[in-house]
Amino acid sequence: MEEEKLKTEKEAEGKPKTTEKGEALPDFQLFDKYNFNIIIKDPGLAKVISLKPIIIPKSSGRLSQQRLARAKVNIVERLMAHLMVPGHKGKKHLRTSKMASGRFYTAFNIVNSAFDRIQREGKNPLEVLVRAIENTAPREEVMNLLISGQRIAKQVDTSPMRRLDLSLRWIAEGTFQLSFSGKKAKDALYEILMGAYNNLDSCFPVSKRIDTERQAASSR
Repeated sequence: MEEEKLKTEKEAEGKPKTTEKGEALPDFQLFDKYNFNIIIKDPGLAKVISLKPIIIPKSSGRLSQQRLARAKVNIVERLMAHLMVPGHKGKKHLRTSKMASGRFYTAFNIVNSAFDRIQREGKNPLEVLVRAIENTAPREEVMNLLISGQRIAKQVDTSPMRRLDLSLRWIAEGTFQLSFSGKKAKDALYEILMGAYNNLDSCFPVSKRIDTERQAASSR
């Protein structure tokens, strides 16, 4: 009896989920618009970019108490979280995100509007976001080591989690830098994502990645 139950449970897991009428349930789409069927080309980022199907990217901090659990948070929600950070300038902590600090629906509307504009060009906004992250995530950076009382700059490899964090930070910072010049935040985010998607050197996060890797190459 127990073996038969195990067999039926395994068969049920292998079959697609259906309704009471036997109809297959559709896959979740972001904002009920965008498909999650995207291949991550960078093997180093494959384990930290979460593309789990979800309609509204909001986990309400369920994973906040778990170590390194942000790798399980949907990548769009992580982008929104970075847009809500009040400053990205390190110790100076300049107010680079205007009045979006802690306002989820403000960040939600910025991302949703930017994604709508990308979709009008015939592209999947989620694919554009993933490619933008792959093009702006640095592979190496500089670390200051204290040796014999002297600080020496040394090249180090960047971990996948930090690569993703830096990429999202630079995308958010570049977005609000453009918005300070008079553009709306949704238009600024669209320009940053498309510039990073096309790997343009003039795009802020791409230029930051190039500068970081150049400093690391000179410190080897």
